[in-house]
Amino acid sequence: MDSPDVVFIVGPTGTGKTEAALNLRHSSSIEIINADSRQVYKWLSIGTAKPTLQQQSLVPHHLFDIIEPDGSFSIAQFLEIAREKITEILSRNITPVVVGGTGQYLWGLIEGWQIPAIPPNKTLRKNYEFFVNENGSEALYKKLLSIDPGARAIIDSSNTRRIIRALEVWEHTGVPFSTLRKQAPPSYRFQISGININRLDLYKRINDRLISMVENGWVAEIESLLSYGYTTKLPSFSSAGYREIASYIQGITTYEEALEKTKAATHRLVRAQDNWFKKSDSRIAWSENIEELCKRVNLKK
Repeated sequence: MDSPDVVFIVGPTGTGKTEAALNLRHSSSIEIINADSRQVYKWLSIGTAKPTLQQQSLVPHHLFDIIEPDGSFSIAQFLEIAREKITEILSRNITPVVVGGTGQYLWGLIEGWQIPAIPPNKTLRKNYEFFVNENGSEALYKKLLSIDPGARAIIDSSNTRRIIRALEVWEHTGVPFSTLRKQAPPSYRFQISGININRLDLYKRINDRLISMVENGWVAEIESLLSYGYTTKLPSFSSAGYREIASYIQGITTYEEALEKTKAATHRLVRAQDNWFKKSDSRIAWSENIEELCKRVNLKK
C-alpha cells in the first residue's frame, strides 16, 4: 500500500490515541492536528486529557487552546481551519496526523463535508434552552426529528448542544441539517487507524485515569475556571466531568458523588464515540494496541 499523505487516529477517549500519534514521530516527520471538540478550549486541559506541554514539545501540535472557555466553535469553523492546516503541513512535505474522538470533526474531514458557516443566534439558543429546561432534551430531539429525520444518524439524543445547533441551521436556511452535509472527498491519500479495547477494560482504564486526573490538579483547574467567572452553563463545561466536579466545588454534591457521576458521564461519552467509530467499519484499521497500530501505519520515510 502507498504511504498515506494524512493519518487519522480515531476512537473513544482513553484508548491511547495521543501516545500512538506521538510514537509515529520515530518513523517519519509528523505534525499533530487536534480533532477533539473539547481540547480546542483554553484552560480545560487536565479533564480533557489534552497532551501535556512536554508531549507538545516533541512535535508541533495544532488546533489546541484556540478558543476561550466562553467562546463558541462550530464544526464549519473546525473544518475550515483544519483543512487549511493540513494543506499547509503537506506543502512542507510533512505528514499531518489528525487525532481525536469527535466524530463530526473527523468524518467531516475524511468524507469532505461542506457545511455552511452560519453564525450563532443567541436569542434562538436561549429559547431552545428554556424549552429544554421545561420539557427535557428528548422533547427537543423529537422536534428536530420531525423536521429532519436524517438527523437521527448523526446527532445523539442526549447532545442538547448539537440538537440546538441543527435546529438553528434549519431556522436560518430552511434546509434540514443532515442534507447540508454535501461531500467533496479530499484529494490526498489517507489512512484511518484506531485501537480496539474491550468496553469493560476501557471503562476500568478510564476510571483509573479519572483518579489520576484529580490527583494531578483537575479540581483546582475547575476552581480556577469558576473563579474567573466561567459558568457551568457554557458549552465548554459539557466536557465529561466538568459540571459534575463543579457541583462538588459548589457544595451541591459530595466528592464521591461527583466522581461517580463523572465516571458515568465518561462511560456515556465512550458509547457515543463508539457509534461514530464502529468496529465493523471497514474504512478503519483497528489494532489491539499502540505498538501494532504504529507498525501498520505505512508512513513515508
